[in-house]
Amino acid sequence: MSNEPIRFDTKIAVLLREDLEPWQRLNVTAFLVSGLGPQVPEVIGDPYEDADGVPYLPMFRQPVLVFETTKETLTTAHARALSRSLPRAIFTSDLFTTGNDHDNRAAVRAVPTNELDLVGMAVYGPRNAVDKVIKGARMHP
Repeated sequence: MSNEPIRFDTKIAVLLREDLEPWQRLNVTAFLVSGLGPQVPEVIGDPYEDADGVPYLPMFRQPVLVFETTKETLTTAHARALSRSLPRAIFTSDLFTTGNDHDNRAAVRAVPTNELDLVGMAVYGPRNAVDKVIKGARMHP
């Protein structure tokens, strides 16, 4: 086995608006990345098993990089992801006030694309394309 770091040709990135509370950042990140696995199955690795044979669920096969950015840069990143047709998940400010999955979808459906009040977005794709989408964002501290 090589000690060289693995360099993936794809990237999973989460962009969070910089004005979110800590609990919101964690919640939004969890919701956003949950959308990638079912739609992009190649991001999921094999299941885990400990030395006693106890099985565990599979997880992403590569790191999830989390960034923070301004509302304006997040809006621009969303437009870039759309123009490149990259798999993406969004979280809008309205979703903080809903209490279930049905109302979440209705809240997003009620707002035109260019008027979405985005607080977070996950995007997956070729590393270079994702880098162009998230340009202007900085790594989450």
